[in-house]
Amino acid sequence: MNQYQGKCFCGSVQFQVSGAPEAMGYCHCDSCRRWSAGPVNAFSLWPADTLKILSGADQIGDFHLTEQSHRKWCKQCGGHIFTDHPAWGLVDVYVANLPQLAFEPAVNWQGHCASTQKVNLSAMPASDWALPACSRQANDALAYACAVHSCSLR
Repeated sequence: MNQYQGKCFCGSVQFQVSGAPEAMGYCHCDSCRRWSAGPVNAFSLWPADTLKILSGADQIGDFHLTEQSHRKWCKQCGGHIFTDHPAWGLVDVYVANLPQLAFEPAVNWQGHCASTQKVNLSAMPASDWALPACSRQANDALAYACAVHSCSLR
């Protein structure tokens, strides 16, 4: 089983994830852009039980604007570490914090769409998740990405 170790900016918090992520991609939604203070957030979604805190658990701060996303950061350096999504049993480990992970983005959520093409994520393996241009209201994949990242466009 693959294991990937990561840490916050200063190294006070160290962690590891095991196995393979359920999905990887980029999120451009308002919530992720504001939290990351950048134009895009590279994410990797893992089953929550694959995350293990190796050191610095007492240095992990928590902020959640909604119950869907519990954003974690280091109390020492302020570095963003990961986001728990308890309702889905997933944790979003920011790709920048996993230097050994071969990032293979398959999801590109931009927070806005134009057509009405539908995608049903439950019928697709995670490795095939890709978001076409589509109507957020009519698309399971977009609803999933939006809900997981707690964007303001739900």
